[in-house]
Amino acid sequence: MVTSPDLDRGVILRDSAAATRHLARICFKTGPPTHTGVELEWTVHDAAEPTRPLTAARLRAALGRHSPATLDATSPADPLRHGGVVTLEPGGQLEISTPPRPSVAALIHATEADIAQVTDLLAAAGLVLGRSGIDPHRRPRPVLETPRYRAMRAAFDRRGPAGRTMMYSTAGLQVCLDAGEPEQVAERWAAAHAVGPPLLAAFASAARHAGRPTGWASARMAAWQAIDPSRTRPVWTPGRAGEDPTATWARYVLDAPLLCLRRDTSDWVAPPGVTFADWLDGALPQAPTADDLDYHVSTLFPPVRPRGYLELRYLDTQPDRDWRLPLAVVTALFAAPGTVREAYTIAAPVAHRWSAAARHGLADGALATAAAALLDLALAALPRLELPAGRHEEIQRGVRQRRAATRGGVQ
Repeated sequence: MVTSPDLDRGVILRDSAAATRHLARICFKTGPPTHTGVELEWTVHDAAEPTRPLTAARLRAALGRHSPATLDATSPADPLRHGGVVTLEPGGQLEISTPPRPSVAALIHATEADIAQVTDLLAAAGLVLGRSGIDPHRRPRPVLETPRYRAMRAAFDRRGPAGRTMMYSTAGLQVCLDAGEPEQVAERWAAAHAVGPPLLAAFASAARHAGRPTGWASARMAAWQAIDPSRTRPVWTPGRAGEDPTATWARYVLDAPLLCLRRDTSDWVAPPGVTFADWLDGALPQAPTADDLDYHVSTLFPPVRPRGYLELRYLDTQPDRDWRLPLAVVTALFAAPGTVREAYTIAAPVAHRWSAAARHGLADGALATAAAALLDLALAALPRLELPAGRHEEIQRGVRQRRAATRGGVQ
């Protein structure tokens, strides 16, 4: 991903114009779209008894020097051998975040090695990684407690139980793409959103939670959609296709309520309903800084989030090595401007069908038709990724199997 020198995070923001300028500088870094990253989450289970509750102590013992500070404040939090960083979600879900790579082949090679290292660490403690986007065995239960997580829980509890499900039981797969050259950003931004519902449907893996069927193809996405629309709804919508991405994102950020307010105490609960725009207008005693704005952005969870690059957040965790399939599909679709445009054209008619994708998956005929066409396009573009022959054939075979699964919903 394209990067820029660090900005002064301590500068005080006096008004929404200053906040918008800051967001414009950090959220859409432009340049040639050459790098790809992936962030993989899994629930973690006892190998012999997957319904057994997970404990922080057991995770700490398994991860050792790779434990994040949220699990062990004294840990050096060493990266994995190929550069991946281990973090944990509040329910003990394990995440590996990879450094971006200039080729998908290099990214897959490094990520596979880091997953193997983590798998070995967990196996020595009798633990295994999960295989789906939501915990199929256990009810939501906290494993990590931090001021941030307690404030999140307090905010989400006002709306019902979905927040706890999201925090403690869900696991996703995130693909990270360069935003592109200045003239490409709007098109790549729109396409990243538009292909979301059909790809969510194609790769839904979260139908069973806490020992029972949920009635959703992706109960993970259902939980995200239910917690707080002001911070989880899509930023881009088909009805506003011509808007400038930076302006649209800035409005989304400033209009979102504060999820937590960092303090020197353990109580980070934010005043209910106070937005960042309200903070800029003097709703709180101390004016916000650029660092406060950056932290606020980290508490927003739309399906596509600009972080200098585009973070596609809508895919469920996949079983075993199948995480490579959506990674290859997304990267192939965005490998060339012509393919980006074609993908957008295919997906535009169903770009608004997020709830239907989460509920019905490929049983929805319109989504299945779009998913089939996108997978065909990705298969045609797959040679652009220049994968080694054996890996290309293996991924091609897996994508074709997903393509075959769309036939039941195609009308």
